[in-house]
Amino acid sequence: MNNSLLTGGGGEALTHKLIIGDNYPALLNLLISYRKKIKVIYIDPPYGKDDMGEFAKTNYDNAISRDNLLSMLYSRLCLARELLKDDGVIFCSIDDRNQAYVKCLFDEVFGEGNFVSSFVWQKKSGGGQAKFFYEGHEYVLIYTKNKNHFEGLFKSKDKSHVVTDFLRKVHGKYTNNPKLKELYKKYPNNLIEHRNLMFEEMDIFLKENMITLQKYNEIKENINNGTYFLKKFNDNFNLVCKYNDDNQILMYSILSGDWTSDGNNENEDIFVNNNFRDPKPVNFMKTLIQSVTINNNRLNCEQDIILDFFAGSGTTAHAVMELNREDGGKRQFILITNNEKNIAIDVTSKRLKRIMSGECYDGSKDFRWLEKNEPYGDNLEVLEIEKIADSNKKIFDEIDEKLYGKDFEHLHEKIEWVCENFELTCKKLGDDE
Repeated sequence: MNNSLLTGGGGEALTHKLIIGDNYPALLNLLISYRKKIKVIYIDPPYGKDDMGEFAKTNYDNAISRDNLLSMLYSRLCLARELLKDDGVIFCSIDDRNQAYVKCLFDEVFGEGNFVSSFVWQKKSGGGQAKFFYEGHEYVLIYTKNKNHFEGLFKSKDKSHVVTDFLRKVHGKYTNNPKLKELYKKYPNNLIEHRNLMFEEMDIFLKENMITLQKYNEIKENINNGTYFLKKFNDNFNLVCKYNDDNQILMYSILSGDWTSDGNNENEDIFVNNNFRDPKPVNFMKTLIQSVTINNNRLNCEQDIILDFFAGSGTTAHAVMELNREDGGKRQFILITNNEKNIAIDVTSKRLKRIMSGECYDGSKDFRWLEKNEPYGDNLEVLEIEKIADSNKKIFDEIDEKLYGKDFEHLHEKIEWVCENFELTCKKLGDDE
């Protein structure tokens, strides 16, 4: 890998990674430093020829049948499994047409016994253009590396964070309201003893936004009783989680309230001209990531690494940083994307540059996102996959061991390390697939 750029904050800010290049050799490279270290993997793979564009012509002979999709995914899922921690979880978004086939592939790679659920995400409120019905959903396949180590989604027995989730999620379109932002800052640690104070301060806000007293009292009562907490409040409320008989939080298998239009609006706030359509909305990604990184009455995200190797516009990274801001976590993300149609340069890295530093690469600050949000201040290390033949004698000079967390004192140590770790990564993509 070649280190091309570092951008973002400084000081004690977290450093995340964006890797530009084909995700197969990128995953091979990650195995060198991150085998069994990734807590969460999220992928939103291409579903067909039109989604893969020019990339299909150069890598898959422009014949993107379902067999090609599954073959492409198989080799990458095998590497992903090696990267996951024993209690790690992988989420895969997939459309209705391919869900059954991709699930069979996951069963083969991860084992049917490690299947957690197939969530339904209601992605559109008004439906799509399917011939016989309004198509407005897709699926999220969820697998764990090893169910013997898996504790569940939203594993905490502590109800205190329910209150903050109410504040953050229940209002939906009001989440950028300055009054709510002040409440987030005032009660950052999900402390249940602040619940009554929060409710007192929220009363005026709720009534100003025409939430009926009856519904508000119902919401408040359910939170106090720990029956469930809410994801979003529009005309009704959507059930997200419920407590079981052991007083553990269980996640509901239907996700709604976060629409593809939300993702488009978020990108339009960041880019003057948004050419990347229908990215996943940030709140949708936050729900998935948070469900795996809360554990046993405390945040379990000090060392959690989140990987997305079909990164697209970078919503996964955005969600990670927003969660860290809300709960004080230190989750880190690794994104991988190819640069087909210059997506990595013109979309992914630019989006992250703007929301991390508060300005574009040219120093301008004329994007709407800044009107309602403060930059996250983290660092972004941008790396690029390069290829060199394993017979090339320059290989020991070209590979920078510091990018893999190594610093050898003697040349023979580096030679042994390169020979041990780079035999597979030096082969051309497709030689052994």
